[in-house]
Amino acid sequence: MSVAEETPGGEDVPWGEVTPEAARRLLVAAVEAFAERGYHATTTRDIAGRAGMSPAALYIHYKTKEELLHRISRIGHDKALEILRVAADGEGTAGERLADAVRSFVRWHAERHTTARVVQYELDALGPEHRTEIVALRRESDAVVRRIVNEGVAAGEFDVPDVAGTTVAVLSLCIDVSRWFNTEGRRTADEVGALYADLVLRMVGAQK
Repeated sequence: MSVAEETPGGEDVPWGEVTPEAARRLLVAAVEAFAERGYHATTTRDIAGRAGMSPAALYIHYKTKEELLHRISRIGHDKALEILRVAADGEGTAGERLADAVRSFVRWHAERHTTARVVQYELDALGPEHRTEIVALRRESDAVVRRIVNEGVAAGEFDVPDVAGTTVAVLSLCIDVSRWFNTEGRRTADEVGALYADLVLRMVGAQK
C-alpha cells in the first residue's frame, strides 16, 4: 500500500486536515520518503519531487524538513491518543475497555503502517522543542492505558504486579505492528487487532 492510500484518521482524503492542497501533497510525499529512506537520508528535493513540485515550493509551506516531520508526528500522535481515550472512556469492564483500546490501537498501526513507522520511530530526528512536545503526548497515551490497567487491578479483574512496566509492554507490543504488518499477509488488520487484544488480556491475567 502506498502512503497515498493511507489516511491517519479514516478520512476520505489522506491527511485531509492539512491545507492547502500543496501542503498536503508535500506532507504525503514526506511520509512516503521518510518511511522508505529514513528521515536523515531524505532530502527536501526528494520530497518535492515525489509531490511533483519544485524544491523551492516546499519552503512556502514548511520552513524546514524537521517542521514537516513534526507536523506528521503531531497529527499521528494526536490520533493515537484519541483512539486510546475513546476506548478508555467507553462503557464496560476494565477488561472490555482494555481489549477495545488494544484492538483499535493495533488496527490503526496495521492499516496505517507506513505512516505509523514514521510517527513512532523517527522521534529522535525532531528538534529539542518538538521532541519534548511529542514525548508529552506519548506520556499521555501511557497514562490512559495505565489508568485502565489500574482500574482493572482495583476491581479485581487483573493480576498485575507492575502496572507501569506492563503498560509499557502493552504499548510497545501494539506499536511494533507497524514494523512488520503486510497488507498481503495472512492476517488482516482486524484479525491482528483481535489477536493482540486477547494476548494483552492474558498478559494482565484478566479474569474470564
